[in-house]
Amino acid sequence: MTYTNTAKTQKENPTGQTPGQARAVRRRMAATASLAGSLLFTATMGAHAVTMPTAGRTTQPIGHYEFCQRDPAECRPISEAAPHPLDRKGWAQMIEVNNHFNTTVAPRTDMQIWGREELWSYPSEVGDCEDFVLAKRNALMHRGFHPSNLLITVVRQPNGEGHAVLTVRTDRGDFILDNLIGEIADWRDTPYTYLKRQSTRHAGRWETIRDSRTRLSQAR
Repeated sequence: MTYTNTAKTQKENPTGQTPGQARAVRRRMAATASLAGSLLFTATMGAHAVTMPTAGRTTQPIGHYEFCQRDPAECRPISEAAPHPLDRKGWAQMIEVNNHFNTTVAPRTDMQIWGREELWSYPSEVGDCEDFVLAKRNALMHRGFHPSNLLITVVRQPNGEGHAVLTVRTDRGDFILDNLIGEIADWRDTPYTYLKRQSTRHAGRWETIRDSRTRLSQAR
């Protein structure tokens, strides 16, 4: 599966923006996302948490398998922790991390970066969607989030293309950090079809997602 992002559009740069202008646009988008995220946190204070249901073990994405072969420490068994207690500090950390990588890493496909598909790695200045996820997951772990609550997740976009996002498990539900949509959202209120994600007990294993949800905006 090929994970796509906005790389082609941004690299071809049809608007004629300079790199500095493009970064400024991403910063403005991040500021908007931060405000929206603050409003969303207020809304979730009384919301009923609905976790993402899974249905047993499934195949590991080839890019993640190769990533684990290069760095086995990233893919070990883990003790499953209770969902992260989401308070304003934790929410602010999620917004900070999401905005940081969305504004400092330029999206590019693996083919554009490496000349091949499915090479998962930590990004420096450029990265594919799964690279954003790896970076955000690592940054949140350094801020005290347990690895069993930070799960790489494979989804299908409305146009049928594959994509990778980060699922954060909290006591207020599962939230999605994404490089295509700047606003952190409850998993139920995203435009994606959820396919599979990392296991909460083993960072190198994956589970199928049973996606039969009702969009949160429709349920209100």
